Amino acid sequence: MRSIAVIGLSSFGHYLCKYLAEAGVQVMALDKSEEKVDDVKDLVHKAVIADAGDKDTLRDLEITEFDAVVISVGEEIDTSVLITLYLRELGIKEIIAKAFTEDHAKILNMIGASTIIFPEKDTARRVAHTLKRTNLFEFFPLGSEYSVIEIAPPEPWIGKSLAELHVREHYNVQIVMIKEIVPENTIIIPGGKHVLKDSDVLVLIGANKDLEKVEKL
Repeated sequence: MRSIAVIGLSSFGHYLCKYLAEAGVQVMALDKSEEKVDDVKDLVHKAVIADAGDKDTLRDLEITEFDAVVISVGEEIDTSVLITLYLRELGIKEIIAKAFTEDHAKILNMIGASTIIFPEKDTARRVAHTLKRTNLFEFFPLGSEYSVIEIAPPEPWIGKSLAELHVREHYNVQIVMIKEIVPENTIIIPGGKHVLKDSDVLVLIGANKDLEKVEKL
């Protein structure tokens, strides 16, 4: 079982603990606020009231036994930098840190964070992409140039088989999944015989520029 420590129980940290625990991950939640720890203690394996800005505290909590540590300490930039530094000094290899500004992210990266996240920025980007097109349901960026999207079949594709469409050859994207609504069914890596219906939902992966072309069909 994978184990993850979440330091800082902001809204992001709270829900991260909840969803990780629901996914079967062993979670330790840590915050200075007794109220925030109380709110999450019934959801996780272990909940601790402590100051993660103290290196000895982190060591005493055996933080090095966890597979990864997520830092989500609100807008306390100096605190998140200090915790990141301590975790790196303690030998934590997978450190995921929440950043608020580009400069904050640069500092976290310099001192050893392995992954930087901007929850509000990333969510806003996803929502913006889904709102700009009526046929786009979900958007998941994979770096700066590639994404996974959920989309309704473009009108010209409806009633045609995947073999007829040659999606990969003509559009340079890959259909990795089809969610059939009527009847309800999920097809992973669909074959060429599948005929697209207007009730299908397509999951595509590819370069953003190619995906945008498909969205506009």
